[in-house]
Amino acid sequence: MTLQEIRAAIGGAVHDAAEGVTVTAPVVFDSRCVEAGGMFVALPGERVDGHDYAAQAIEAGAAAVLASRPVGVPAVVVEDVPTAYGRLARAVVDRLPQTTVIGVTGSVGKTSTKDILAQMLPSWGATVANRASNNNELGLPYTVTRATADTRYLVLEMGARGIGHVAYLTRIAPPTVSVVTRVGHAHLGEFGSVENIAQAKGEIVEALPDARDGGLAVLNGDDALVAAMASRTRARVLTYGIDNPADVRAERVTVDELGRASFRLMHDGQAAEVRLRLYGLHQASNALAAATVALGLGHPIEAVAEAVSQAEAVSPGRMQVSTRADGVTVINDAYNAAPDAMRAALRALHAMAGDGRRAVAVLGEMAELGEHAAQVHREIGQQVAEIGAGWLVAIGGADAEQYASGAAGNGTAVDRAGNVAEAWELLRDGLRPGDVVLVKAANSAGLLALADKLVEEPGAVTAQA
Repeated sequence: MTLQEIRAAIGGAVHDAAEGVTVTAPVVFDSRCVEAGGMFVALPGERVDGHDYAAQAIEAGAAAVLASRPVGVPAVVVEDVPTAYGRLARAVVDRLPQTTVIGVTGSVGKTSTKDILAQMLPSWGATVANRASNNNELGLPYTVTRATADTRYLVLEMGARGIGHVAYLTRIAPPTVSVVTRVGHAHLGEFGSVENIAQAKGEIVEALPDARDGGLAVLNGDDALVAAMASRTRARVLTYGIDNPADVRAERVTVDELGRASFRLMHDGQAAEVRLRLYGLHQASNALAAATVALGLGHPIEAVAEAVSQAEAVSPGRMQVSTRADGVTVINDAYNAAPDAMRAALRALHAMAGDGRRAVAVLGEMAELGEHAAQVHREIGQQVAEIGAGWLVAIGGADAEQYASGAAGNGTAVDRAGNVAEAWELLRDGLRPGDVVLVKAANSAGLLALADKLVEEPGAVTAQA
């Protein structure tokens, strides 16, 4: 798009640019990610002002800058940069009539489902998807502007911290297919109730076109709040489930000695076998969601089963499993943590440890649980003991103390660490060859660095399990 076309789409004015300057690469908000021919979004911040990096972005190859004031280099200047960024992304989507936009949301499982789709769909066409969890009002436009005329599928994870957030993201990139994985307790402190979370997540199906125009809602039939969203859309509905009747089902679900699920994929009287490379029983539901999208798009069940069976963990800190030379297996699931995801990860730890290895739970505090925080952390501590974990290292303050109190007195050794450095000292000295270690917490707890350090323990050559 030329700068004049961009200005026409988002408003503002063009400054310091010759006629015909054209943006031909993604529009990014990190100057370190600028590509030749791209555009740099100068965002104001509390500590760093993106406008200060405008000249540097041009030197790195950017064609222009999106800014709120003239910056002495080619720029489109607008009043509100984040809003203009979203409008620009919408203009890109409107230029991609052959692209199917697939929106994915849910309290848990949305990143894994998005990652599975991103690996499956290239079997049938060029696919662009969010990297990691770029699922907000900045990450979504960044992802959209990576799409080109050749993009067949645009897979967009959509996050929410309040009612109306998903609706805003669907206005940036209106989906033809929407997926809702599960309504849980993530961000409960911000939403106030599970019902409010369901209201917010369901905005993604309200944005779908009519079934006659290709609209498809993929809903988790094992979650009553998600299944009820069928009444909020004009689109065709496909449910998926393991426990309840559904249009697409996983039957004969089993888990191997490494916690990887296998199942028979069932749809419309047809069946195909799936054997996942992903760790944790909960991944069966995420894989089933992705398979339902592919089936709903008309792809044959055998090809869908083969594609979903090849998917691996790709987003950092999402059930990444490595085994050190000393036999310690580290499950890095430290990118984020909500109560439902924490419970699923603990079940995976139990399965992977089996009967002969010590299960070690290294848990940092969860965030945004409001008045429910103490009770939920204590319940998670109780589950640590219930799965037979041999050792709990609880990291943080008052909520970590709730982990410890929940697990205490039930045969699980419990240690407290005030921070990551203290936890590292405990683990470095206390881990035994053959232990299976789960590292999980809210991203703000900083346990990603701890997980990396455990994997990279000096002298321990690592390999994917």
